[in-house]
Amino acid sequence: MAANPFALPTDPRLQSPSLYFTAFTFTHFPLTKFSGLSLRQRSASNRLLLSCRCGALAISGNDSTSMFADSGIMLFSLLQEMGFNEKDTEALLSTNAALRFTPFESIRARVQVLQSAGVNGLSLSRLIVKRPDVLTAQEIDALLCFLVNDGNLELQGKIEPTQIERLLNGTDPEFLVGFERKVRLLLQFGIPKDKLVHVLNTVNLTKALCLKSVEEIERMLAFLNRFGGADLILRRPAILNYELETHLIPRIGFLLELGGGDESATAAVLRKFPFVLAYSVDHLKDHVEFLNSYVGLSNEEIFRIVLVYPSLFSASRKRKLHPRIDFLKQCGLTSHDIYRFLIKAPLFLSLSFEENLANKLVFLVKIGYENRTKELALAMGAVTRCSCKNLQEVIGVFLNYGLTCEDILDMSKKHPQVLQYNHESLEEKLDYLIEEMGREVGELLSFPAFLGYKLDGRIKHRYEEKRKILGEGMSINKLLSVSAARFSTKTKRTGPVSVIHDLNESEDK
Repeated sequence: MAANPFALPTDPRLQSPSLYFTAFTFTHFPLTKFSGLSLRQRSASNRLLLSCRCGALAISGNDSTSMFADSGIMLFSLLQEMGFNEKDTEALLSTNAALRFTPFESIRARVQVLQSAGVNGLSLSRLIVKRPDVLTAQEIDALLCFLVNDGNLELQGKIEPTQIERLLNGTDPEFLVGFERKVRLLLQFGIPKDKLVHVLNTVNLTKALCLKSVEEIERMLAFLNRFGGADLILRRPAILNYELETHLIPRIGFLLELGGGDESATAAVLRKFPFVLAYSVDHLKDHVEFLNSYVGLSNEEIFRIVLVYPSLFSASRKRKLHPRIDFLKQCGLTSHDIYRFLIKAPLFLSLSFEENLANKLVFLVKIGYENRTKELALAMGAVTRCSCKNLQEVIGVFLNYGLTCEDILDMSKKHPQVLQYNHESLEEKLDYLIEEMGREVGELLSFPAFLGYKLDGRIKHRYEEKRKILGEGMSINKLLSVSAARFSTKTKRTGPVSVIHDLNESEDK
């Protein structure tokens, strides 16, 4: 009787089903033999080769072995359809026993769910290569079901595929258990449902949720609730990535101590600049100690500056803080002067010298400010809030309306803010002053604050109201500087004598 060419080997060691998935080389043909075929033809040829390799298992008469062989063929085909070549598929199957023994239908269903979550194509292939257990681990089922099929939170299609890929690639399956419960904790904490997706797409899901127990997350949320709670997390979701004991408590505790234990003020600092929690305690201490020792500020003064401008901690101590403070000292400012300066112009500490401050210094010196003087320092503080271009335009507007550099210098010393106003707004006010009010531009020298009032909301309204009573010759200082309440009371009076008397009285006070 002729030997059956498809019979299983008689050696028991060679009857193991896994052999036919780990020892493909016995019928392996170089891919170059199919180089002249189309991609579809090569795929068909490869599948034919695999069928031949698994054929012995299918013809052996053992039903379970036959099903195993069929599953192997289909899995091989599925992987190739996903973009794996024959060599990669062989390597993947030979090194991952779970893939070979997991039912094909289960793997195919897992692939379909991953694709529904947006992980497909090259992203899915890359994920499978790095984490083959993504196709077999049972712990992943609940996670994917929550992300794809949870109708209550409507997450399907909203979590970025890169987030899901990063989560599955960087997290052992055992830590994915309880993911849904942890997400729902955020809702209980106060994160609005419509903002939940933003939070989940921003945080590191592995650090923020998976590697923390439910109890740890509850303690963290309870602690953060004292300093802004859900609003703080929405401003910077990455806060959830930090550890409570080693990151949040020490860093917030340092700010709380600096603020004299004032939780409300500390919460205000965090609300303005939640990124401050990214800095270590040593970094925060370094800045505070510099302001203590080199500038001579107290902790109370430092915290007040931080409350106004918490981005202070982002400025490099060596490259920005130290040279800026040196400049202020060279201009003759004392510790108290520097404190008042930083309260009003904290941006001075952060702006680039080459691209911003240096250009502004040139403009100020050109209009007459002397170097290393307190007036120059105060003027620099005023112009930190405007761009170099706007400062140049402002000076140009004043010159175009007939003022000299000496006039601009005098005005800015009395009212430094005139250098930071929007140049277009200045033109409108100057036009109204000259054309509608019939005044000389020189009146600004005695009352430069005129340029700081709103044209429509104050200047026009008050001028029109008082012109009916006082005529054209009223003082613009008295007209604008009186409070809104007093102005409203005066306009109700009918006699011009009473109005003039009250305006004069208000100026005397």
